[in-house]
Amino acid sequence: MKKLFIYIILSTLTVASAFAQKDADAKVILNRLSKQYRTYDAVKTDFTLTIDNEQANVKQTQTGTLVSRSKVNKYKVTVYAPGKKTVAQEIISDGKNQWTFLKDANEVQLNVADNSDEGFNPAKIFTIYEKGYKYIYTGQQKIAGRIYQVVDLTPEDGQKNYFKVRLMIDKAKNQLYSAQIFDKNGSKYTYTLRTFTPNYKVTDATFAFNKKAYPGVEVVDLR
Repeated sequence: MKKLFIYIILSTLTVASAFAQKDADAKVILNRLSKQYRTYDAVKTDFTLTIDNEQANVKQTQTGTLVSRSKVNKYKVTVYAPGKKTVAQEIISDGKNQWTFLKDANEVQLNVADNSDEGFNPAKIFTIYEKGYKYIYTGQQKIAGRIYQVVDLTPEDGQKNYFKVRLMIDKAKNQLYSAQIFDKNGSKYTYTLRTFTPNYKVTDATFAFNKKAYPGVEVVDLR
């Protein structure tokens, strides 16, 4: 789950030599999305994750919430158990440290935050396409009366365990609506943003782990 999240929902290259590998229409759409997102201090979104693998007869849906302040690489991700309102996992980062709370084990794993391009960093969810991807605009789709622009991303690193990310962007709002990750094992992971709150009011305390809020939790320092 940690790695899957950054693959989107899991964000346009500025290197002139790479432009030949990019689709001009897709570049305009992604640049516009990225420019708008970078004007926000913090954002909050409620999302739905659907995992679908027909061959393995697996279809599962989970919900979650992301609060992020991308300029300083701070975030908090809360994922709920399938079909329930109880927290299954939380991932919190203050930009220096990352805490991963696992409900089933009542354990928190403490690591140094990885702010590299390859690291798990939900704070960069809306700009993930800026490095390491080729992209192409595949057209528009109309869903429930709204028009969405569809852009397919292909990782330049062929060693990734997924081969495509499909973004759907609300044309009128200029907001990411969904991201679908196509895994090489046949699984599809679809993140759909149910709500999006720009310039969300949040304090730094949100991005720090408070042990008092997790009675009896064991903290495992992996730094």
